[in-house]
Amino acid sequence: MPAAWASFGGALAAVAGALTGLLFVALSVKASALSESRALASRAAQTLVLFMTSVMIAVVLVAPQSVTAVGSELVALAVLAAAALLTLDRRAGQPAREPGVVRYVERFSPNTITAVLVGVAGITLLVRAGGGLYWLIPAVAASLIGGVINAWLFLVRLPG
Repeated sequence: MPAAWASFGGALAAVAGALTGLLFVALSVKASALSESRALASRAAQTLVLFMTSVMIAVVLVAPQSVTAVGSELVALAVLAAAALLTLDRRAGQPAREPGVVRYVERFSPNTITAVLVGVAGITLLVRAGGGLYWLIPAVAASLIGGVINAWLFLVRLPG
């Protein structure tokens, strides 16, 4: 039942909101480097989408509504997040494709994992089989961990 997930949603809102704020601090410290590169700005926006996906999951979970509404909203969120992340990825451009492990890691990045798992959570909740909201745990972990890694890389790797 979605109501049982309200405390998870509340905690998630606090964590994701705080990380979103820290991302803005990290990006403001490196604003000059980001303003000079469309690719870096797009990657920063992807990180923001990852964090905001978790924030929106939290909003969906804490709102008192039916199972059908929660499932439908999660599917819609997954589609919107996937579209935004894909658009930003294309806008950033692709570095030369490398064979092997690098290609595998690119394909299964936090961007892909987050969007797919949020969609799976919504669909399985709608059909009432296959795990439902439990799929949100790895989805949120992927979005938060991926976002934190990206924010850290912006902070320590970019010239200031």
